[in-house]
Amino acid sequence: MLGAVGAFVGMSAVAGLLVTAAVTPAIAVTGMAANNGIGVFEGLPEYLQIGQLAQPTTIYAKASDGSDVALATFYSQNRLPVGFDQMSQAVKDAAIAGEDPRFYSHGGVDIQGTMRGVLSTVSGGGVQGGSSITQQYVKNVLLQKCEAMPVKTDAQKKSYQSCVDDSTGVTPDRKVKEMKYAIGLEKKYSKDQILEGYLNIAGFGGSVYGIEAAARYYYNTTAAALTPAQAASLVAIVNEPTGLKIDNPDSKTNGAANGYAKNKDRRDYILGKMYEYKKLTKAQYEEALKTPIQPVITPSTRGCQTAGGAAYFCDYVQKIILNDESFGKDVDTRAANFNRGGYKIYTTLDPDLQKVAEDTLASYVPQVYKVDIGGVLVGVQPGTGRVLYMAQNKQYSQDPADTGAQFTSINYATDNAYGGSNGFQVGSTYKVFTLAEWLKQGHSLNETVNANIRTYTKFKDTCDGDWSGTYRPTNDSSGEEGVRTVQNATTNSINTAFIAMASQLDLCQIRNEAQAFGVHTANGDPLASNPASVLGTNNIAPLTMATAFAGIANNGMTCTPIAIDKIVGSDGKEVPPPASKCTQSIDPAIANAMAKGLQGPIQNGTAAGMNTTGKDMLGKTGTTENNEQLWLVASTTKVAGAYWVGNVTGHQDMRRIYPTHGTTPAIARTAVMRTMMSAAVGKYGGDPFPAPPSKLVQGVQVAVPDLTGKSPDEAKAILTSLGLDSADGGPQDSAAAAGTVSSTNPPAGTSVGKGTVITIYTSNGALVAIPNVVGQKLSDAQKALAAAGFGVKVGGGASPDDIVQTMDPGAGTAAKPGTQVTLTLQKSTTPTPGPGAGG
Repeated sequence: MLGAVGAFVGMSAVAGLLVTAAVTPAIAVTGMAANNGIGVFEGLPEYLQIGQLAQPTTIYAKASDGSDVALATFYSQNRLPVGFDQMSQAVKDAAIAGEDPRFYSHGGVDIQGTMRGVLSTVSGGGVQGGSSITQQYVKNVLLQKCEAMPVKTDAQKKSYQSCVDDSTGVTPDRKVKEMKYAIGLEKKYSKDQILEGYLNIAGFGGSVYGIEAAARYYYNTTAAALTPAQAASLVAIVNEPTGLKIDNPDSKTNGAANGYAKNKDRRDYILGKMYEYKKLTKAQYEEALKTPIQPVITPSTRGCQTAGGAAYFCDYVQKIILNDESFGKDVDTRAANFNRGGYKIYTTLDPDLQKVAEDTLASYVPQVYKVDIGGVLVGVQPGTGRVLYMAQNKQYSQDPADTGAQFTSINYATDNAYGGSNGFQVGSTYKVFTLAEWLKQGHSLNETVNANIRTYTKFKDTCDGDWSGTYRPTNDSSGEEGVRTVQNATTNSINTAFIAMASQLDLCQIRNEAQAFGVHTANGDPLASNPASVLGTNNIAPLTMATAFAGIANNGMTCTPIAIDKIVGSDGKEVPPPASKCTQSIDPAIANAMAKGLQGPIQNGTAAGMNTTGKDMLGKTGTTENNEQLWLVASTTKVAGAYWVGNVTGHQDMRRIYPTHGTTPAIARTAVMRTMMSAAVGKYGGDPFPAPPSKLVQGVQVAVPDLTGKSPDEAKAILTSLGLDSADGGPQDSAAAAGTVSSTNPPAGTSVGKGTVITIYTSNGALVAIPNVVGQKLSDAQKALAAAGFGVKVGGGASPDDIVQTMDPGAGTAAKPGTQVTLTLQKSTTPTPGPGAGG
């Protein structure tokens, strides 16, 4: 009883103040309440700052015809603000009739309604008060500020609840503050502006806010087209959003037997008031009363799952906003801004290429198979970094109930921070960075390296200290050993050749080349720089590899990926989107040489047959140990794309399963990228790659010296001094002294590029040079050849004095002892002495 009396006294005091301060609009607007010594108003701010209403954020892609196609919408409050002239007169009249009949005559606070609230407070034992539309607007504005607060921690939840209590409680103190704000609003805004704001901010049940969203959700119409019956039904919800909403006729609050009985009761009351205040004719009133409550529920779906096959791209766009501090100081703030900020986000997605990517993956990589297999196609634009397509072989879902292998919310194409994946080992696609450092250090494509299988015990590494240990790499196929040009090694992806190249370089610098092209691990760990990393053991996202190859095709200029072209805020002003950062990763001449080398795999190497476009295209395959992950990354000057297919979990050999098309993923990857890159060229074209300098292709030319007769160590030293490498060719039959150099390959006098491997052969001393007997008498020639260990063959009728005219094999030829030398003779011109001559 004492509480009720106290409340009565408090509310009576408030009412007394209002008699002085707000009994008419004229008095309230003149500001008498703030200047006539009314202590309860002193110290309160006069004006309430009205912030931006929470509005949905929508992500768009641009269709081929230039139109913007909505991919997905996000909101914490489904609200679509509209202007006063976009609301039907019926809904304005319904709001005033049902909530504040004297709206256009009071100064922000309705004294009659307030006094009624005082009496209700006393009689009911609780504090109540009849709030004007302006007061309700104030309450909703204050509540909006609360709704933007994070509520993750206990402290945040406590702060949020305190804010809600301060905004919606019915204590005398709060009512006084609300009244003061209402009077202030009436000074600053017109009645129509306040009514417009109220109808845009009010809650209509669930996550539906504002009259436009309510009209669309409940009646599949617009605020401008609402009929009196529909308008009154919607305004009825505002009075009790949970109990009077009309999207569930069987709810306990509405009553299963009577359908929407409670809403209809309130609706009919509002219609009666509209008729009473002459906002409806009798005929209109009677027609509206007879109209049944028949909602046409039209949900506004939200979230990336509505984007279909582009859902993972949509998720990537969302993560870009949530990770960018320009959209808020912390993740909670950025999430609130994203879900409430009303952004229109126009993305880089090309729906045409996206569809090709989706269809191609659906054809070649099943969502569900006997092993958990994943597949990604992602493409970027060289020179801009714009992500053009991003498709995955799974269905995007964040619903815990979706537990099948076909569902995942993890984006395999991106880094962990932008989709949850930790990346995949990239295999031989990583060899391009060894190629970059090889060329940067003055080597060339036509230089040769020793690709024989051998054991390495040391590699130079200026980053982490030289590597030492035992490393013996092998190749994917047999028969790939021997001396190979770098071009051949690139075309055929020969592991042992690239390790031989790396052994002449600095592992640290190879890693730095990768980083220069924007390459990083998907989970943020440092890139490894051990010998195995040369063959692709780092876990990297497909988008990162596509970006790097785009940099190669773009004359060495790498542009970080972007997914957003433009952002427009709810106020119509543009918000700067995250921009691509372009960096000259490597000298253009070296990039052009890389492009030339990387055309080999597509022309006649590990991805032969992929390019049928007639446009220049570079590319590289990648296969990890045990064929668990497969890659094919390619680029023209206009579009770069990466294809990954492999194990999401488990360790299945991708060369031993046949999921589609009667073939393995290893064989099918060429067909997948042929389809994808053909579509890209068909839409964007492609230019020829610039020709690289000759020195990067042929290298600096050096003549192979004559090393015959020298010791192997001496020969190697001579080759090293000339910038040539050497390989031991083993012993061979030769006339040179046993253990000395007998020959080289290429032979002496051949012009080769610096760094070329010269194979050195040593003599086993098994051969003897045939002495020269041309011009000698047959008898003398026979003695000389016999002494050298060779046999002699001459024609019949030969005379000892006949002169040797030719010999076969020729003089100086190295031959095995016992070899028969055929001599052709000329009859001697010296006459044979007769009997008695000289006597």
